Amino acid sequence: MNRLERIQQSFTKKAAPIFEIGDTVRVHVKVVEGEKERIQVFEGAVIARKGLLNTETFTVRKVSYGVGVERIFPLHSPIVTRVEVMRQGKVRRAKLYYLRGKKGKFAKVEDREFVASVKGQAGASRKAVEPVGAAPSASKS
Repeated sequence: MNRLERIQQSFTKKAAPIFEIGDTVRVHVKVVEGEKERIQVFEGAVIARKGLLNTETFTVRKVSYGVGVERIFPLHSPIVTRVEVMRQGKVRRAKLYYLRGKKGKFAKVEDREFVASVKGQAGASRKAVEPVGAAPSASKS
C-alpha cells in the first residue's frame, strides 16, 4: 500500500451512508457561523453521484418556493454528519439532470417499494408454508 492510498483511507468514513440515485434524502450538515455551530438539514432528491473513494460527491436537488436549489455534498466530509433515506426512487438513469427542466409533479421521482430489512432477517417476517402434497392431519375412516 503506497502513501497516497493510506492518506485516502484515513479520510474515508468507515460507515458511509447507503443510498442510490433517485432516493429522497435528508442531509444533516454542520454549519459554523462565527463561534457557533449548528446542524442544518437539506432534503431533496439525489440526482447524481460522482468520484471514487474519499473524493466521492453527490448532488441533491429540491424545489424551494418555486425555485430549484441544488447542493453538492462530499460524501466522506466531516461537515456531513448524517444522511437519512426518506424515500427510495425508481429510476433508470445514472444522472437525473433532466429533472432540472421539469416543473410541478413532473419533477418528482416515482417511488420504489421501500425495503428496510437486515440481512438474515428477511425471511423472519414470512409465514411458514406447508409443503405441497402434505396430507391433512385428520385421517379418513
